[in-house]
Amino acid sequence: MHKLLEKLNSRQREAVETTEGAVLIIAGAGSGKTLALTHRVAYLIQEKKVNPRNILAVTFTNKAANEMKERIIKLLSEEKFSRDNFPIVGTFHSICVKILRHEIEKIGYKKSFNIFDTQDQQGLIKKTMKELSIDLKQFKPKSILGAISKAKNNLIGADDFAKQAGGYYEEIVAKVYVVYQKKLKEQNALDFDDILMFTVKVFHDFPEVLEKYQRFFKYIMVDEYQDTNHAQYDLISMIAKRNKNICVVGDDWQGVYSFRGANIQNILDFEKDYPEAKVIKLEQNYRSSQNILDAAYGIISKNINRKDKKIWTEQKGGHLISSYEALSEKDEAEFMVAEVLTGTREKKYKFRDFVVLYRTNAQSRIIEESMLKNSIPYRIVGGLKFYQRKEIKDMVAYLRLIQNHDDLVSLERIINEPRRSIGPVSLKKWTEFAQSLGLNLVEAGLKIGPESKLNESKIDAIKKFCDFIRRAEEKISKESMVGLIGFVFSHSGYEKMLMDGTEEGEIRKENIYELLTVAKKYDEYIGAEGLRLFLEEVALVSDTDDISQEIDAVHLMTLHSAKGLEFKIVFIAGLEEGILPHSRSMLNQSEMEEERRLMYVGVTRAKEKVYLLFTSERNIFGSTQSNAPSRFLDDIPSHLIQAAETPSLNFQFPNKFQNSKYKLKTKHEIQFIKNSKSKSNGVTSYELQVTSFKDGNRVIHEVFGEGIIVASQGDTLTVAFSKSGLKKLSASIAPLKKV
Repeated sequence: MHKLLEKLNSRQREAVETTEGAVLIIAGAGSGKTLALTHRVAYLIQEKKVNPRNILAVTFTNKAANEMKERIIKLLSEEKFSRDNFPIVGTFHSICVKILRHEIEKIGYKKSFNIFDTQDQQGLIKKTMKELSIDLKQFKPKSILGAISKAKNNLIGADDFAKQAGGYYEEIVAKVYVVYQKKLKEQNALDFDDILMFTVKVFHDFPEVLEKYQRFFKYIMVDEYQDTNHAQYDLISMIAKRNKNICVVGDDWQGVYSFRGANIQNILDFEKDYPEAKVIKLEQNYRSSQNILDAAYGIISKNINRKDKKIWTEQKGGHLISSYEALSEKDEAEFMVAEVLTGTREKKYKFRDFVVLYRTNAQSRIIEESMLKNSIPYRIVGGLKFYQRKEIKDMVAYLRLIQNHDDLVSLERIINEPRRSIGPVSLKKWTEFAQSLGLNLVEAGLKIGPESKLNESKIDAIKKFCDFIRRAEEKISKESMVGLIGFVFSHSGYEKMLMDGTEEGEIRKENIYELLTVAKKYDEYIGAEGLRLFLEEVALVSDTDDISQEIDAVHLMTLHSAKGLEFKIVFIAGLEEGILPHSRSMLNQSEMEEERRLMYVGVTRAKEKVYLLFTSERNIFGSTQSNAPSRFLDDIPSHLIQAAETPSLNFQFPNKFQNSKYKLKTKHEIQFIKNSKSKSNGVTSYELQVTSFKDGNRVIHEVFGEGIIVASQGDTLTVAFSKSGLKKLSASIAPLKKV
């Protein structure tokens, strides 16, 4: 047996040794798929003597890509790797950017293109809408950008979208899309979705380019295949068409990104796309106890659209799932705090062993308050990211403008950081002057004079700014990345601006020094390549790349953010109809199945314990809701769930917590609660009229349209409308009819 295979189980070995043709690896939660993938890469190189550069391994996050690279280097410690002979490992976006740096001129862009992040995109959309006199209150820029993003993920360009736009809203989107795309091209800039769409376009329009990469990438591996969208699916299919050595790894039970365009059918239909494909199931779990896995299976087994597998572990038994009904969201938070304090004070656990998961970010506020009040260190995943801080974005904007003089978005951001008294009117005249000469703003700024209709002080300010950008550009070939950023920081006047004697100024300076730490790893690159790679890393960093489990703090995050992580203790808060599952999923089977997959992801993050929490009443989204406990609680077999006990800790709960009504219920007691919320004891003729509406009834409202009743209490109904979300209505007054 090859030494690379010695520590693998039989299914993992099969996945590693099956190197030719199409392979589908169905990898259950915690089944060691990264281990199998990295060993497969190493096996191809060491045993099959494949040139490392002919191997393409695609992941979804920089964190996952870096972990793969580190493991491959460790596995092949005897090999002497350099940048030029290492396998191509990266995210879809980072790999496509590398391809476009070589090929994008074929579709009319310069190789020095910049990548706009979400904030840049939203700013440009807003500017475009204002120019088109579109009401920003009636049409939200974020929603317009979302519609454009969806179109790009489906490989629909601006002109094609405009041709097929149906209805008033799509026509508005089409107008914005066309102008937005024109502005991006004028600035030689791409947004995230362009990166994939343009790569597919180059492959489609230039077959000789596609063939070049088909010959180059002889072995293709794709991680998290269930999360691929249409553009990613097309991209991989095109590259794999020649050699058909494609290995995809994923778990259809964990497909939770349809809101980002992911199509679960890509993994479900893999065997239709590749009829000769070999299917290998990794079903042994190395993370959770069997009780946790069985509870998770109880939830996911209710989904119809899935591939079957039975996840098992050698960790038999384990803790039962604990559920708890709190009186309110405040009580829910205090219960979790008490559990954390009990575990840490008894030295059983560290703070970093706990995670609190929730469906929406709106749920985190009260949990944060309770953590703060009890001096519990916590970390919110999804808070203000390092690269989104103002001073960091300003420095990056300077660097982007130095690389790409057409980048108007970056220029507008930093032209008055620090203050240079170049306002919108001056910028407009400067832009018109540049257009009259056919030059970019930096080149035009170096030549600007009275013919621009600007006064002498403005001309002088613009010339000084553009001369600084030119001098900084000259530094690229002479300075390291650290030296270049240092030059920009000091000579732009930004450092002096922060030396204002305030604590905030000091903190912002420290953040820029931290940026120098990030930049240091690019010092080995010569000239413009280091700047280009640095800006690509900054632009392509993802939401979860900065999640560190080394920090000793309780983690707070959405269920979506938790994917791929593991913790000893998992709390899932807000297990109520309308929250988890979300109200938007109530009338759509495929969306409900995704909610169930999301719940499955949450439960399978746990190594030891899972707490499921729900409340009698919750203040959220500006209203008070009394929703029924989540259907997912019913999905868990009754012998696997138990009532949580109030922690035996000197922790002052309100007296109401001593009432057994608010302690966690068994499955049968939960069902009783559900039923009791929709039934009355003494029935009058009035109540008969009200209780003709029951949980689960489909109804139609004259204003809100079609919906489903998710909870009822006396005259009050909570209805999840497909278009309007959750509404609380009076059964006796509302214009409501059963469907």
